[in-house]
Amino acid sequence: MKVILIAEVEGLGSRGEIVEVKDGYANNYLIPKGLAVRSTKGKAKEAEQLAKEKMARADRELKKAREEAQIISGHTFEIPAKAGEEGRLFGTITSRDVAELVKKELGLEIDRKKIHLEEHIKTLGFHEARLKLHPQVEAIIHLKVVPEG
Repeated sequence: MKVILIAEVEGLGSRGEIVEVKDGYANNYLIPKGLAVRSTKGKAKEAEQLAKEKMARADRELKKAREEAQIISGHTFEIPAKAGEEGRLFGTITSRDVAELVKKELGLEIDRKKIHLEEHIKTLGFHEARLKLHPQVEAIIHLKVVPEG
């Protein structure tokens, strides 16, 4: 039986896809749980339209991520922080601090969860952070931690 998925079903497909499943699986699980509907000509066209919209949205997101990566790459951000005599910080610099810095200096809103540090920054000097802007787009930013004042 052909069904159109209303929600993403792990191991089967994502929303809007038309998939072939066994009748029992469709009638006893997918349809009663509201995860799918029977495929008809009208609904198939609707699913096709949803798929086109989804592809267009994905293309826009990828383009936006590439533009942001181009803006961010190559910048060295300077972060002033309180530090002791041996260069150890009185605290740490986290992905949240990096996200705020990018927003303040470049005006780009980056989710802190997309910023990957090897570990929280605890010393003065140069450090790198990876930004996973999109599954296909990644940018590396350079951070220079300097003593405050």
